[in-house]
Amino acid sequence: MPPPAGLPPWPTPSTTRLATPTPTRPPPRTTHVRPPPPPYTRVRLPPPPPATTPPPPRLEPATPKPAAVSTPLPPATISAASSSSTCLDCVHFGKCSGCTHELDLDKPPVLQEVANFFRGHGVGDFTFSRGRLSQWRCRAKLAVRGTPENPLIGLYQEGTHVVIDIPECRAHHPSINAAVKLLRQGITELSIQPFDEDAGTGELRYVQMALTTYNTSIPVDKRYEQGKVQVSLVWNSRDERSQNAEKLTSLIEYLWRNGGPKSSVHLIHSIWANFQTSTSNIIFGHKWRHLKGERDLWERYGGVDISLDPCSFGQANTLSFNSLLHKLNKYVPRGSTVVDLYSGAGVIGLSVAASRKCRSVKCVEINKQSKMSFETSASRLPANLGCTITWHHTDASVEPVHWLEGSSVVIVDPPRKGLHPSVISALQKVALSERKAYKAKSSLAKVKDEKRPWILRAREAAVHVDNTTTEEGSETWPETLIYISCGWESFKKDCKSLISSKAWQLENAHAFNFFPGTDSIEILAIFKRESEAGQKKKKKAKKKKAK
Repeated sequence: MPPPAGLPPWPTPSTTRLATPTPTRPPPRTTHVRPPPPPYTRVRLPPPPPATTPPPPRLEPATPKPAAVSTPLPPATISAASSSSTCLDCVHFGKCSGCTHELDLDKPPVLQEVANFFRGHGVGDFTFSRGRLSQWRCRAKLAVRGTPENPLIGLYQEGTHVVIDIPECRAHHPSINAAVKLLRQGITELSIQPFDEDAGTGELRYVQMALTTYNTSIPVDKRYEQGKVQVSLVWNSRDERSQNAEKLTSLIEYLWRNGGPKSSVHLIHSIWANFQTSTSNIIFGHKWRHLKGERDLWERYGGVDISLDPCSFGQANTLSFNSLLHKLNKYVPRGSTVVDLYSGAGVIGLSVAASRKCRSVKCVEINKQSKMSFETSASRLPANLGCTITWHHTDASVEPVHWLEGSSVVIVDPPRKGLHPSVISALQKVALSERKAYKAKSSLAKVKDEKRPWILRAREAAVHVDNTTTEEGSETWPETLIYISCGWESFKKDCKSLISSKAWQLENAHAFNFFPGTDSIEILAIFKRESEAGQKKKKKAKKKKAK
């Protein structure tokens, strides 16, 4: 459109900044450009336009909300945030099974489907945090194959047991790649025999690299790039007294001499050995030995110090996991009584206990090896926390009602396959309409009647951190359900089951880019159950309308 008569031509907006209008003419029509955000960008989806086509099928939530029409993600809301390339640019792509796509790492292929799903279920404030797109992986399990002269350290090629060497992996933190390079040199110089799966021979089967950025002696903004690596060698023998033990000792000394604190480049935090002789695909055996460096691998998660043993589960993308924890904590009301199912080493439960001034937190986990990490981490909590924290070694799918009763908030972080049917059933039955039936079968009221020893042992806390005296009442039932999922398909199924029972309504949802370069996405979903007072008000309103 030409300018009005007598005015000079409109100025052309710059591609990097907005043109400044003069006082004597109206400003040009330009698109608002946001300033460059920090590396961890939260992308908020815009509200959908008025519905012009039938909305996607949806289950009826507790409170009906207007349907929305799915619209494509606007490119500007994501690309404007990027100060780094969104292309993988990895020499191993196509051979290595770690990454499935190399373009648009900030937009996983499943993201649009996720956005459509939540819009279709009435979530209007869905957000996506893209996180760091390269050098994000802080934990890696790698197979060791090949020969001493040409060792292969990497991942299996898709659908095979052929190991692809990945010395220049773009996802790995640089310190992990450097530690793998040092290990490869040690294998060659010391003639260490990589494992041969077909024959069951060889010495080094796998290696786990776990990074820590916990270092209070350097500035916060330098800690990530100067991370140190915990090296766990999976050795093909029963224990450290086997015939090839001398080679294991030589390899450990080599790594520590060339990557330990007295080397020219301090790269290695500690060295562990795991002993495994099984012919199955299970990576780790049951025997662990700490051999060099600090025993505890500390990291800061959700505002608390966490120690993770090499046998405990740890998130690979620690930066994005921290973003999720900070978001999660905001949904836990202060003074809550919390149960954390599938808790692992208790990272989420301890973070919530410290940041939300909870009255009590119960962590339930089936892996008994996580107990030691939980104990070590809990020892660093403030003495005046005012919260009773317990860790229970048991299967969450056994007697789930017992763990739900007495808790106002339930947090679930199940494996990729999703929640066990018994847990879903228990969550469905906490609807107010069935509370009387549950009171009659109260698990807390019948503790004395239980005779099964394994159930009694599970109810007793394996770890108890008592900072205050808290009375748990069987009258309390979860009002908030926080669901963390790494499996999108299983989450959709579980979500529909919870909503269709009308026990829960989906209120908030957020997604995190835990694995850039893959079609995986991490979900944080918040479900609410109406309070008894709220339900009574609705019943009264219905009676008035009926009159």
